[in-house]
Amino acid sequence: MTTPATPILELEGIEKRYQGLRPLRLQSLTIAAGERVAVLGVDAAAAEVLVNLVTGASVADRGVVRVLGRDNAAISDGDDWLASLDRFGIVSPRAVLLEAATLEQNLAMPFTLQIDPVEPETARRVAALAAACGLGEGGAGQAATLRQLAGEISPEQRARAHLARAIAIGPALLVLEHPTADLPDPAVRAYAADVVAVAEARRQAMLVLTQDQAFAQQVAHRALKWNPATGGLTPVRRGWFS
Repeated sequence: MTTPATPILELEGIEKRYQGLRPLRLQSLTIAAGERVAVLGVDAAAAEVLVNLVTGASVADRGVVRVLGRDNAAISDGDDWLASLDRFGIVSPRAVLLEAATLEQNLAMPFTLQIDPVEPETARRVAALAAACGLGEGGAGQAATLRQLAGEISPEQRARAHLARAIAIGPALLVLEHPTADLPDPAVRAYAADVVAVAEARRQAMLVLTQDQAFAQQVAHRALKWNPATGGLTPVRRGWFS
């Protein structure tokens, strides 16, 4: 008889007061190892609150958040919380790049503080990470991309840079918070394909918070519609009746 694997994420009976019209509520959500789940209908403010709950940056007023079987309420102090952050990779429009540094230097930061210059071994790791996330085609083209200043890259490149930094240290859970908010519509499908490729190569568990149903259904195994009044989650049908 096999023992079920510990879920990557469990949320049960969540309620959190914030500056919205009502508390953030979420009845129940479980994400298994390797599972990609998208939640639709969470606006930017509520998404920030939910990401903070998942990562342990804040604690729910009611309910339980468990990551890899550990209750976030058991995080004892700041050092414990900082250590726990290695479990997460966050893709968010709130994340920042060093605009005056090159893209290579920005992607090196999860690995080392030595980014001027980037050491050869770190540069090799950065190049592999960039290739996995669709940043350049390899060789001279990729090198030129990585030499660009972060303040000069396109929205499409910026989205992939955030993805690359999020997966750099092999997180247990990749959290995408409105990842397509700054992308032009024609670029979303290609970006979604890169997200799927990254997730499948790593068997990566993912929580996607988005208003973009097409993106959600392209990247996730399950797409769920959130009801902010009750906190209920309803499966989103695919095709004509979605």
